[in-house]
Amino acid sequence: MTGGQVMPVVLEADQMGPVDVAVIAFEGSDFSGEVAPALADLQASGTVQVIDLAFVRKAADGSTSIVELADEPVAGAFKRLADPQVELLSEADLSDLAGGLAPGSAAMVVVWANRWAARFASAIRESHGRVAMIERIPQENVERAISALQEEQSIGADDELASTERSARYARMVSCVQSLPYIRR
Repeated sequence: MTGGQVMPVVLEADQMGPVDVAVIAFEGSDFSGEVAPALADLQASGTVQVIDLAFVRKAADGSTSIVELADEPVAGAFKRLADPQVELLSEADLSDLAGGLAPGSAAMVVVWANRWAARFASAIRESHGRVAMIERIPQENVERAISALQEEQSIGADDELASTERSARYARMVSCVQSLPYIRR
């Protein structure tokens, strides 16, 4: 990358935390770069390490395109980020993703290592443990759950989470735990 601070991506498995792939969808097919400062701050603080980053869009006529980090208009907005040297996102993956977008929309695809969790991940490996299950709850769902909880507390209503949804989540957890090789049945 030219014109910005380039920080090479160095991947060391024993020092990495979990890795996420996030697809951030945007209305419209232009990238404003408004999320760039927040992502750059997360990387600069050591919270995450951006491993790969790309952008896809689908025009109103249904045609799709892939925009790389070095391409305009994103190059200027994302110049504070490391120029990812590890291309985990293939052109086929990005094309598939772009094809799934609604016409006239775009998405940022970012692969990042959760540096904040690296110490804990290392401790798990050293203790011969492994993560049996992890489930990320989208922020919108957290907001709904908090609202439902507050409403429940204020009116004394029954649990908002349907028993079938609770049962499905519980069954996933039990199945995951039972599949562990060191759990006695």
